[in-house]
Amino acid sequence: MKRIIIIILGIALLVGLGIFTSQLISKKGKSDEQLAAFNFEIKDTASVNKIIITEPNGMEMTLVRNGSTWTDDKGQCVQPVLVFNILEALYNVRFKGYIPENSMKTVINRISTLGIKVQYFQNDNWSKTWYIGGSTSDHHGTYMLIESAEAGKSDLPVIAEIKGMKGIIEPRFFADPRKWQCSGIFAYQMEEIAEVNVKFTGRPDRSFEVRKIKKDYLVKFGGKYLTSLDTNMVYRYLLNFKRINFENPNYELNDKQLDSLKRSTPFCELKIRTTKGEKKKLRMFRIKATGDPEVDDFGDQATYDINRFWCELPDGQVVKCQYFVFNPLIMGHIYFNPNRYATTQ
Repeated sequence: MKRIIIIILGIALLVGLGIFTSQLISKKGKSDEQLAAFNFEIKDTASVNKIIITEPNGMEMTLVRNGSTWTDDKGQCVQPVLVFNILEALYNVRFKGYIPENSMKTVINRISTLGIKVQYFQNDNWSKTWYIGGSTSDHHGTYMLIESAEAGKSDLPVIAEIKGMKGIIEPRFFADPRKWQCSGIFAYQMEEIAEVNVKFTGRPDRSFEVRKIKKDYLVKFGGKYLTSLDTNMVYRYLLNFKRINFENPNYELNDKQLDSLKRSTPFCELKIRTTKGEKKKLRMFRIKATGDPEVDDFGDQATYDINRFWCELPDGQVVKCQYFVFNPLIMGHIYFNPNRYATTQ
């Protein structure tokens, strides 16, 4: 009987030691992997002064911190909210789970061929690189692989997420410069504007100009100067120039179509001169309507899109704009009564 008890205890001891050893090995392996997984984050995002995003097609976007602002590598403005989205992900990224063994090969292939590469630099020194391989099937996690200056490149990807958020990380990262560029066209305070000239091609009765002469203003509408002018209406008009943005960069027109557009006659030209001598000129082109004719803001039957138009900026770039934004700048009859005319000059 004692012999049987001793045998049973011995077997139990061996089983216990086996389980304990197995747990130690398992914990040791997972601890190393978890350390690598959590190494995605950078808590000191203020030290990050350069980010390079590379898409699978080779398109690359470099973001550079200049003091408190971010630009591209040419010094051009980029949208700060998009940079904030990246830094927020960098601060809050965390390990979510491991990839099942039977899916590992597929995920690695996806990262190798379709993954987005994101390089982070702290104080001008490369720190980490993310390899982003798309989302999990439930879209609540992202397949990612880490490479760092301290630990080198990880052999196996894991599933990551952003703390406190459900969703995937990948949409925050893209290299198309058109998506990054600032949409601001100009932002002028009323007192900065010396002259505004709006010319409607083929409709001189709608053209007008506003000029600042010392502390007074002169308004010309339809080729004639106004004899009676409500200065408050001039102020209201000039206040509209405080912040003007375009809606979207050009994603539709190819080079040949752009050349053709620029050679065509704009329906309106807007010129601005500031008190410091800065000059800007915008050329506006109609977009052909795809449906039945509608009535525009002048009450005319329109064969063009009454919501959006193409605009050539001072640097030659063509962008899509909204009439809703520009009408307060080009519809002078709202602010200046065209019936109060002096002698034509």
